Formats: sequence, structure tokens, C-alpha cells
Amino acid sequence: MFAAPRRALGACGVSSVDAMPDNLRHVPAEWLHEHLHDSNVRVIDATVFLPSEANGWRMESGRAAYEQAHVPSAVFADLISDLSDSAGEAPFAAAPSEQFATVMGTLGVSNESTVVAYDQANGIWATRMWWQLALEGFDNAVILDGGLQAWQRAGFDTATGVESYPPASFVAHRRPEMLRSTADVEAAITDPDVLLVNALDAETYAKGHIPGSVNVPFGDLVDAHGELKSRQELRELFAAAGALDPDKQPVTYCGGGIAATAAALALAEAGRDDVAVYDGSMNAWTADPQRPLQQG
Repeated sequence: MFAAPRRALGACGVSSVDAMPDNLRHVPAEWLHEHLHDSNVRVIDATVFLPSEANGWRMESGRAAYEQAHVPSAVFADLISDLSDSAGEAPFAAAPSEQFATVMGTLGVSNESTVVAYDQANGIWATRMWWQLALEGFDNAVILDGGLQAWQRAGFDTATGVESYPPASFVAHRRPEMLRSTADVEAAITDPDVLLVNALDAETYAKGHIPGSVNVPFGDLVDAHGELKSRQELRELFAAAGALDPDKQPVTYCGGGIAATAAALALAEAGRDDVAVYDGSMNAWTADPQRPLQQG
């Protein structure tokens, strides 16, 4: 059985911004607009695009989109190159702690900052940024609910070009209990105390998933505007899948460890503070054709 990381995804420690609503892990555009220029607030655009091609999907940095329009004062974090481990077991493996800390410091994030992450795609890149911060022991992070689109719907201006904050010192404190390897997940298949939660869409899940895992698509976690559903709605979704059973530890996964972080954040909102993420997800699992897949 995996050790349960009881503080890994707990409520954000946001004492530095007293007005953070209800210790949630997401804030509305109106809140960010009000606090945009607070001295300790750092806004991060973490956009990545995955345009489809004949042979599948292609990763594309959101830097150009950021330079065309972003929340004023926001900086851009490159999840593809700067915050991934090129030597990891799959693309987008979390960057080593030292590398992550260096990048955060360069972006102006210190351990005393309050980070608001967003993206211009579907929200899962913002949750990836949130999760990587939590993985390194940082609890003062939230996502901008609905991303840049929500900011624009609220009628707030955007900025162009490149912005920066003064460099800072960030010290990482890795929480290994938040991370699962392929070997861990192989063991979890026969562990009754672990529940594997697949965050991909139902059709993709049905084509092939890790045996014994349940499906809670990340698209079901948000409303038509891409904003996170209410805590009660999230609890109902996860309860139906068995992910709120206190005798089971949820481990989320997806195709490449990105949507899995959206499920992790939503599970935290639903009251689970012991969620782990299989970072390699299906990219790593299917690298060995001998590993089993379940259909349906």
C-alpha cells in the first residue's frame, strides 16, 4: 500500500493575501483584477497547445500567444522545455527540484509569493503548473478559473509583449508522496487500497486503460465556460467513481500527466488531501507492449 500523503494537496496556505476566497484552489477573474498589483502576487501564463496532425498530436509552446495577449503583469512559464525533465520516463515528466527552483526564481516567484496560474487552452496546463508548485512544497498557488477567456469575458484589458518580475529566491521541498512511477502503478493494480483514476475522455478510456482504473474525464470537472464545477458537484462525480472512499488512495493519470493534474486539483477541492499523480501516465505505461490494457 502507498503511504498516504496527508498534507500534499491540502488547502492553500494563502495568508499572504488575506482576501483569498475560502481557501479555494481557484479564483475568479474579478478577484485577480482586484489583487493584480499586490506586491506578492505573481501571475503565470502556462499555456501549451496540442494541435492535431496526421500522425497524432504536436506540442506547441504558448509563448507566441502569450506575447499577443496575456493578463497584465503575467510572465510566461514554458512547461515543455523549462519545467519538464528531458531524461524522465515520458514527455512532461516533472523537472528536478533544483531545475524547477531555478526557473521559479527567474520568473520572480519566492516561497512567500502567491501564484495565480492560468492558460489560454483548456485549463489543464494551469493545473499542471499548480501541481508542480505543490509537488515542490509550495501551497500558495491557485488557478485563474476559466483562464484567459474568463478574464476577457469579464471585460478586463490584456497586455502584449513580454513582462517580468524582479528575480527571487525559491527553495524547493519535494513531496515524493505526490508522485507515482510506472513501477508503483504496476504494483497498484493488485493493491485494494489504491484507486487509479483515469482523467481522459470516455471514448479514449474505453479504447484502453490501466486495468482496474475508473474514469472521471477532466472535461466533466468544468462547466461550459471551462470553470471548475462546485465542490458539491465534484464530490458527487468522484463519489460515484469511488474516489472519495477513505480506505482507498486516489492516483490520477491520463495520457501524459497533464489532465491528471486537473483531476488532482478537483479531488483536492472535493476533500481529498492525499492524491498522487502518475506522471508518466499512458505515455510511459504503453512504452512496454507487455503491460496489460483493459478495454471497455
